[in-house]
Amino acid sequence: MTALNDRPAATANIATIPSRVPTWQHGYSQRLVAIDCAGILLAVGLAQWLRFGGFSGEIPNYRYIDYTAVSLAIGASWVLALAINRSRSTRVIGSGAEEYRRVWLATLAVFGGAAIFSMLFKLEIARGYLMIALPAGIVFLTLGRWAARRVIARARKQGRCITRVLAVGSPAAVRDLTRSLAREGSSEYQVVGACIPGPISRSRVDVPGVGSIPTYGNESEIVGAVCATGSHAVAVTATERLDGRGMRDLSWELEKLDIDLLVSPGVVDVAGPRLQMRPVCGLPLIHVEKPQYSGAKRFQKRLFDVVFSSIVVLCAAPLFLLVAAAIKINSRGPVFYRSERIGLDGNPFEMIKFRTMVDGADKMVDKLSALNESEGGVLFKIRQDPRVTPVGKFLRKFSIDELPQFINVLKRDMSVVGPRPPLSKEVDTYDDHAMKRLLVRPGITGLWQVSGRSDLSWEDSVRLDLFYVENWSMISDLLIALKTIKAVFSRSGAY
Repeated sequence: MTALNDRPAATANIATIPSRVPTWQHGYSQRLVAIDCAGILLAVGLAQWLRFGGFSGEIPNYRYIDYTAVSLAIGASWVLALAINRSRSTRVIGSGAEEYRRVWLATLAVFGGAAIFSMLFKLEIARGYLMIALPAGIVFLTLGRWAARRVIARARKQGRCITRVLAVGSPAAVRDLTRSLAREGSSEYQVVGACIPGPISRSRVDVPGVGSIPTYGNESEIVGAVCATGSHAVAVTATERLDGRGMRDLSWELEKLDIDLLVSPGVVDVAGPRLQMRPVCGLPLIHVEKPQYSGAKRFQKRLFDVVFSSIVVLCAAPLFLLVAAAIKINSRGPVFYRSERIGLDGNPFEMIKFRTMVDGADKMVDKLSALNESEGGVLFKIRQDPRVTPVGKFLRKFSIDELPQFINVLKRDMSVVGPRPPLSKEVDTYDDHAMKRLLVRPGITGLWQVSGRSDLSWEDSVRLDLFYVENWSMISDLLIALKTIKAVFSRSGAY
């Protein structure tokens, strides 16, 4: 087999290739140790200060317990638990919810152990002390990790703190992998080259929206391609040329170079909790759990919806009155805008919003259809919509117009977090793939809200909604709710 003349050279001796482990990961992990220690010291220090008013050691009414020693013991155990739980592993730091989950589990383990230890040895550690230290520690550790991740995210957008990846697979598989990794600007991985198994007839793989990925030969030239591209990892995607023995041999070669081997099973938009590795007869099989939409998970979601919506409606009641007065003063028409949307299992319901357009705006759609800026033509969006009133523009900018939808949540029409509520004419265009959006209740916010809002294309909106439907959990709902606050105040994609 002869390579094309313009293809980059990809030959190298293993002994000449240095280790390519990204140094930023180790430096970042070490900084996290300092951040975690600072958060833990703040938590136990605050708990002792608020509960006992100082750090003098023995406290009145608790003469037999030195709480400074207790704080030091809990702090040391906390640091150790974070290390044992691998909360600073290079596999989880910098992205995803797994990092936060490990921090929280380690924290709960420490305080659970402290409670058991206190009960067994009858130490009677003050409950007020523990009740302050636990939530304070979770808050401080989470904020510390969040701040560190923001720094990494900004660095990645500038091309730093990146793990360079050599993709191995068919052109279509390389294209899909590259596009998926490039979809998020703060992604750790960046495809810098490819090896195409089999006879080679191209010098690069064109990826729409990303650019061209140069190729470096076939599967027999992976080691040389790693050297040529300066890769930190090799990602093997769908290919028929690398069998089990070939993968084993490749892993041995990369192990000598300290290069990570990643295997993409080709399963897209499936979150980690649904993937379970099951070794069967010496074969590592990936078991994909079925999405769950009923039972305890649905009860938890409904309980969260009722509690959260009740609090919002009660606290926002004065704001409701102010907004209603502003709408009536600004333009003629009703305060609320009611629109028929399609909800759970395709059942229609009446969604309530504050009116932000002139009365009768729905009848003007046909006249303005030529100005539609939505890709795909299914949605109708105009950045400078002439139907929006001055008050409505302000309400939309901060998503205040959507507050009445919490009433829909209490009526069981909607959920706090879920897919975007579609119009009936949108549902008429759905294929079998998109119809899965109707398996859960639509939400006031969702992945579509925190990932660009109105700036999203129709294709991206469907993809995000389906990802949520396939992988929804209470943790994801809480994270989306927190991210919504940032999206609202950043006003990104709101018009």
